[in-house]
Amino acid sequence: MSAAHRFDPSILRQYDIRGVVGRTITARDAEAIGHGFATIVQRDRARPKICLGYDGRLSSPELQAAVARGLNAGGAEVIRVGLGPTPLLYYSVHKRSADGGIMVTGSHNPPDFNGFKMMIGTRPFFGDAIQELGRLVAAGELANGTGSVLDVALLDDYVARLVQDFEPGRTLTIAWDAGNGATGEAVERLTKQIPGRHHLLFTKIDGTFPSHHPDPTVPENLEALIRTVRDQSCDLGIAFDGDGDRIGVVDSAGRILWGDQLMAIFAADVLRTRPGATIIADVKASQVLFDEIARLGGKPLMWRTGHSLIKNKMKETGAPLAGEMSGHIFFADRYYGFDDALYAAIRLISIVAGAKKSLASMRNRLPQVVNTPEIRFDCDDTRKFTVVEEVRNRLRSAGAKVSDLDGVRVSSGRGWWLLRASNTQPVLVARCEGPDAAALDSLKQELVTQLRASGIHPPAF
Repeated sequence: MSAAHRFDPSILRQYDIRGVVGRTITARDAEAIGHGFATIVQRDRARPKICLGYDGRLSSPELQAAVARGLNAGGAEVIRVGLGPTPLLYYSVHKRSADGGIMVTGSHNPPDFNGFKMMIGTRPFFGDAIQELGRLVAAGELANGTGSVLDVALLDDYVARLVQDFEPGRTLTIAWDAGNGATGEAVERLTKQIPGRHHLLFTKIDGTFPSHHPDPTVPENLEALIRTVRDQSCDLGIAFDGDGDRIGVVDSAGRILWGDQLMAIFAADVLRTRPGATIIADVKASQVLFDEIARLGGKPLMWRTGHSLIKNKMKETGAPLAGEMSGHIFFADRYYGFDDALYAAIRLISIVAGAKKSLASMRNRLPQVVNTPEIRFDCDDTRKFTVVEEVRNRLRSAGAKVSDLDGVRVSSGRGWWLLRASNTQPVLVARCEGPDAAALDSLKQELVTQLRASGIHPPAF
C-alpha cells in the first residue's frame, strides 16, 4: 500500500494515535500507520524489526492484523507478541532488541475507542514524530518492500522478569482487580509465582468491560476492590487500567493511595540504595512529594505531564524513578524505565512485605494536607491553551509566583493550584492543595475567579 491516505486529524494526539473505531479509526488507518511507521524506522535501518502487540478490545485483533500488513508493505519484519498489556510490548522491544514497537490499545478509554502507542528503538514515538507520520502518509511518501511475520510468545518471559525483582518477606493477603483489561492473564500467572493469599477480580479479558470501566483513577471503579480488601482483611488492593501501564492502590482500610502518595513510598525505597538520585514527578503532584524526596536526600524534579515526556526526561537526567498522578510509575532502578503497573505492583508488595509497618501506616506517616482530586472540565481544543495563556498573563501582571512548566502552577504560603490544558482531550485540568480546608477553599476561589475572567464556568468542586 503506497497510495496517499489522510487520517482524521483528531486521532493524531500528542502521546499516541487514538479515536473511535469505525468513525475516526478504521482498519485502513491502521494499515497506513504501520506503513508510515516502517518508512520512518527504515531511515536508520533497512528491514527493521518491529514488535507488535494488542489489548483485549473487540476491535484490536482486526486493527493489529492491519498494522502488520502495513509494516510488511514497508519492508519491516514483524514480531507479533499477541494479546497482553502494553508493558509486555515495551518489554518485547527490549528483549528482542527490536527497532521499534506498536501496541494496539485504547488504554482506559470507553470500549468503542482504540488506538496505537509506539516506540522507536526503546524511546517513545510521540509529538512531532506522530505529526510527521501523518504528513508522510498523506503525501504517499512511503517505502515499499516485502516483510515477514513471526509469532513469539513472551508472556511467560515477561512474568518471569517481573518475579525476578520480587523480594519476599512476611506473607500478605492481596486483592487484585484487572478490570477485564489486558492484564488479566498476566495477573493470573504472576500470582501463582509469588507467595501470599491472592483474591483475583475480573481477570477474564473482555473488551466490553462488563464489571466496571478500567480506569483506577476514578474512585467508583475501585469500589469492588475496596469491598474485597475489607471483606477479606487484605493488606492492600491493586488495580490496573485497561492496558496495564497505570496502577491503582488501596490500603487495608480501603483508602485510595494516589500516584503522588505511592511515589513517596517508592522514593524512600529507591533512595536507600541510590542516595542523592533525581526523582521525577509531574506538575500535578502534591508538594508533599517533592518535600519528601528532598527530606530523604534525593533531588526532586517537577516535570510536564505525559508518559512520553516523563520517559524522555528520565533518560536525559538518569533518574531511577518517576511517576504521575495518573498512576503511571516508571522504574529505571533495576528495570527498563517504562511505565509498567505490574512491575510497580511487585515493587510495592516487596516494600510492604519487608516492612514492619503496614501500607496504611506508611500512608499515615506522610504530612497531611487537604487537596482536590484531578478536576477535568470541558473546554474546546481551539480555546483550552489560550485560556491557560490568559490566566498566566494576568497572574504575572499581578506579581504572583507562577511556574509555567506545564500550564500554570501558582504557589503561595497558603498552598498551590494548577491549571493546564490536556494534550489528549478537549478539557482543562485543575488541582488545588492547601494545609487545611479554609486555605483550600481560598485557593479554589482564586482558580474559579481566573477561569471566569476568561469566560469559563467550571463545575462546582
